[in-house]
Amino acid sequence: MPTHGSLSKAGKVRAQTPKIEGHEKTKLSPKNRVRRNYEKRVVLQRKPGQNWM
Repeated sequence: MPTHGSLSKAGKVRAQTPKIEGHEKTKLSPKNRVRRNYEKRVVLQRKPGQNWM
């Protein structure tokens, strides 16, 4: 089977992309996390899982 592109070009775009440092992620406090879950489940009536509509 023919290959899709040559191996000499592998990683070309990623090597050219400038490196950007990630920012610090802050976690919600337990109180805010529980409140957000309540709003999703009770107020918006979303069902669990990926198909929440």
